[in-house]
Amino acid sequence: MGEPSGPEWRIHAIVGAVLLINVVFLKLSIDGPWDSESFTLGLTGSVSLSLFYVAWYRLTFRRRGLIPWVDLWEEPASSARKVLSCSIMVLSLAWLSGNHLQHLLPTPTGLVLSLIGFLMLTQSAYVLLSIGPLSED
Repeated sequence: MGEPSGPEWRIHAIVGAVLLINVVFLKLSIDGPWDSESFTLGLTGSVSLSLFYVAWYRLTFRRRGLIPWVDLWEEPASSARKVLSCSIMVLSLAWLSGNHLQHLLPTPTGLVLSLIGFLMLTQSAYVLLSIGPLSED
């Protein structure tokens, strides 16, 4: 199912980087049908993060897809602990951006980071439980 050298991931990473540079630094936007340039920038930022995720998935697992099944992980226990620690860092950044950096960042930044952090936390908890107390072995 996986391609020998893996599917192309660089295009997703480059387009995601260009979009993110626009969102963070250039802030070029249109009103769009919702009459809000900031909403368009937020939507563009979400698309860039999605493209980064697809590029990471393709680079890491050398296959097309979006869901990192536990079967694909080489060392699920250590990887789940790394994802857990990264999720705690992302949730800390969400708290920081929602409280102390609110005046510098768009309003929903903390909410989006919280969503990403909690998804990472859920994934790591699932893996740790499925290889630990809930394993079939």
